[in-house]
Amino acid sequence: MENKIHLSIVIPAYNEAKRIAITLLDLDRYLSKQSYFYEIIVVNDGSKDNTAEVVDKTGELIKNLRLIDNKENHGKGYVTRQGMLEARGEYRLFMDADNSTKIDHLDSFWPETVNNDIIIGSIEITGAKINEQAQWYRRWLGHLAKYIIRFVAGLWKIKDTQRGFKLFNQKSAEAIFPKQTLTRWGFDFEILALAQKMNFKIKEMPVDWHNPGESKVKLGSYFKTFMDLIIIKYNLLTNKYKLNEKK
Repeated sequence: MENKIHLSIVIPAYNEAKRIAITLLDLDRYLSKQSYFYEIIVVNDGSKDNTAEVVDKTGELIKNLRLIDNKENHGKGYVTRQGMLEARGEYRLFMDADNSTKIDHLDSFWPETVNNDIIIGSIEITGAKINEQAQWYRRWLGHLAKYIIRFVAGLWKIKDTQRGFKLFNQKSAEAIFPKQTLTRWGFDFEILALAQKMNFKIKEMPVDWHNPGESKVKLGSYFKTFMDLIIIKYNLLTNKYKLNEKK
């Protein structure tokens, strides 16, 4: 009889050959000490470097690692959705390939799963620690974007929608991700808007976040994010998501 997987970790990866092995080895150090069954899924988003080869090679050193190797680039939202729906765990975490938020934050997340469906990492609440090396204008734009996202998407109670460290139980993951339509940066607040509209309980938890200042988010992405917000608002108002709010 196949052992039931308690935790699936999904890592979207685009041109991460220099960092992905370090992240995977860090995951292995933590997970190998746990008593539950788990899987690690790396979803390659058509990388132009040898990300897929590095993951394959690292898989010789650690267990329960699976690679989904897309040959074309589709966007972080696309491959995150792909991984979350391919996952088999009772709980499904997606996290960034740069390991900006360490996996041991799960220790504080698990108690919150008793009363919540979704636990999300945040750097905007008490207890969070930030080590950021991004340029000042990126920090300013990031703060402004957070307020706009919260207001337009109807997520005012969530102070940080964009952290790449989010844990879903199986029920919420399998209900939300099939309805996700955005394939790039805007997917984070789309899935939270869907979760809220579908009455799933969301808990925001403080995390330590290390940003080495090598962000793949270009300035043009902020304008695309605004357009994504308009799309989400339209979809919600016109019931394009065809939501059944009674779970």
